[in-house]
Amino acid sequence: MKHNAEGRIQNLRLMDSLNASGQTAPGMVGWLISSMSLQHQQESSANITNIQLDYGGIRMSFHKEWFSANILLEFDIDLRLPFNNKIIKTHACMNLAVEFWLEKDEFGRRHLVIGNCSVEPSSIYTTVLTEDISPKMKHFLRNFRGNLAKVIPHLVESQVCPLIGEILRQLDVKLLKSLMEQASAHEHNHESSRPSAYQA
Repeated sequence: MKHNAEGRIQNLRLMDSLNASGQTAPGMVGWLISSMSLQHQQESSANITNIQLDYGGIRMSFHKEWFSANILLEFDIDLRLPFNNKIIKTHACMNLAVEFWLEKDEFGRRHLVIGNCSVEPSSIYTTVLTEDISPKMKHFLRNFRGNLAKVIPHLVESQVCPLIGEILRQLDVKLLKSLMEQASAHEHNHESSRPSAYQA
């Protein structure tokens, strides 16, 4: 809420990205977008709703004080086209991998560094939620979903990743260090409790 995450994700310029990719879009999507007049493009809309941004797990490297967090992003897209007043709802979900680590400054104090943030291409999944769609629209939506999968990674990485970076920077460095020490001690105890080859 502090970072207005929902509002910023809702403001992703999805339709602009789809329009910009119209010349290279496959099949009916490319033909439709490139043949639209400017007025028709302005009448079209793709509104993002029902946003969910969830934590999906974390990996740690104790020695490097390095973390890799998995973030799950889901949202619905309400698509309205100028030749059809009906709103077609599509659901999209994807995983983002975000790296961050603790780094010491010249005085030995640790601070948090945010590294690479990217969408895992294989994790992108879209499905049409609206029923009762004509065969012609089904063909269009199949191509639309393919084009959506192409524009989403860059769009999310350029506009959602900075938001995630802002959220992660609020993490308490001392707490992260404490968690790593606890996890490291737990792993050490687990390894020392294993029977050796001579005991077996």
